[in-house]
Amino acid sequence: MAAAGAAATGTQVVRGKRAALFFAAVAILLGLPLWWKTTETYRAPLPYSEISGLNALQLRLMVPVTVVFARESVPLDDQEKLPFTVVHEREIPLKYKMKIKCRFHKAYRRALDHEEEALSLGSVQEAEAMLAEPQEQAEGSLTVYVISEHSSLLPQGVMSYIGSQRTAVVRGITHREAFNIVGRRIIQVAQAMSLTEDVLAAALADHLPEDKWSSDKRRPLKSSLGYEITFSLLNPDPKSHDVHWDIEGAVRRYVQPFLSALSVAGNFSVDSQILYYAMLGVNPRFDPASSSYYLAMHSLPHVINPVESRLGSSAASLYPVLNFLLYVPELAHSPLYIQDKDGAPVATNAFHSPRWGGIMVYNVDPKAYNASQLPVRVEVDMVQVMEVFLAQLRLLFGIAHPQVPPKCLLSGPRSDGLMTWELDRLLWARSVENLATATTTLTSLAQLLGKISNIVIKDDVASEVYRAVAAVQKAAEELASGHLASAFAASQEAVTSSERAFFDPSLLHLLYFPDDQKFAIYIPLFLPMAVPILLSLVKIFLETRKSWKKPEKTD
Repeated sequence: MAAAGAAATGTQVVRGKRAALFFAAVAILLGLPLWWKTTETYRAPLPYSEISGLNALQLRLMVPVTVVFARESVPLDDQEKLPFTVVHEREIPLKYKMKIKCRFHKAYRRALDHEEEALSLGSVQEAEAMLAEPQEQAEGSLTVYVISEHSSLLPQGVMSYIGSQRTAVVRGITHREAFNIVGRRIIQVAQAMSLTEDVLAAALADHLPEDKWSSDKRRPLKSSLGYEITFSLLNPDPKSHDVHWDIEGAVRRYVQPFLSALSVAGNFSVDSQILYYAMLGVNPRFDPASSSYYLAMHSLPHVINPVESRLGSSAASLYPVLNFLLYVPELAHSPLYIQDKDGAPVATNAFHSPRWGGIMVYNVDPKAYNASQLPVRVEVDMVQVMEVFLAQLRLLFGIAHPQVPPKCLLSGPRSDGLMTWELDRLLWARSVENLATATTTLTSLAQLLGKISNIVIKDDVASEVYRAVAAVQKAAEELASGHLASAFAASQEAVTSSERAFFDPSLLHLLYFPDDQKFAIYIPLFLPMAVPILLSLVKIFLETRKSWKKPEKTD
């Protein structure tokens, strides 16, 4: 009887040990991997090595320059050497992690028959018009025509001419070092029409340290896929002034052609509004000498904030907004003038604010008050107004007046107010700016995801990162090949993809879920189950160890 009970007890002990071992095996071999797999943070692989390599990216900006030599422009012995190619490369001295080199690829050749005919005309404008007819130059390329030293195509004393298209004219020289001398003149003209340190410094102003390059370069707008332009008429005294402006006709005649030429750099939308009883927010000061009122230069920054609250255009906009305000001062503060830092009246009676827009003060003719009763009907001279606003618009887009070489004649702009090579220069700057922005965004995203391991990286985010890296590399290759249009398109894709990945909402789901919260959730779940299993395993281990040490009985 006792033997049978002991045998049953031993069987139960063995069964208990097996059950404990089975539960432990299931928990360790099946439960833990299943829990680990179902609760892990999914992180799609990213090209971290390629992103880190973008910081050491070297941009080579190639400008294709075709140099056409007319008869007697250089000595005959030098003409026999044509055609050949010369490459001029130099590094842009900017304090930026990305090294930028500018390469002018000059292809020398002789002039064709129709080019010789055009260069023999009476004026350089006629020659430029004739030369532009049969050919369509690619974006970013230039053509420089070298004429005879004694040619009458250029005025006396003028050594070079920069046209409104992608063409220029340079005087040759009959000297044994003709190619070297003419080559230096060509480089000066090509730099003025394409890339300079100032242009690139303005494009990289947000990425450069505060020094001589970037302190006054933050005026141009940042690169964007679209822009919104708002023209506002401010009439603070409608009881005295009945102001009328033909803004639709002015936009159609002056602004729309300019924006159409600029459409390759982004999409534009234009609207207008009239605001009554809108004050500047700054009290003008009276000048007894001229019996007029004035706004000092130091008070101009305080003008924008009170007016901006009335505009209401940038609150719901996805793109940067440019505000152009035409302010008709009230009768009590008329006439009103803007003074510069020296206290002299500004000729345009206007000022602009970087990346915001411009304000112009339009004074009513004093004779109008004597001719009729109040309110006085005011017809705004839109030609005068649009001249100022278009000049401000050019500055806000970084299209400044070029620094031409000495003794260089600069052509006037086309009917749309924009020279073709000015648009190319803007695309160069925007391409470099887009690459810098995309590289900075990708680097910041990689550092963020590397430091915080519990951020989910979805496949669509990873695909955007891969697309952005590929677009940056493609844009750099296209810039090095001199294909400006495709390089700009690739740079826009790089910025769009990088920002879409950086601002993806899924990256914030587990950002604020620290480890102490994990322990607070999982310990109440696993502790009641783990303690019995661990105690059983410890007991089995101790009994097994004790049985090993127990001496065997010998007869």
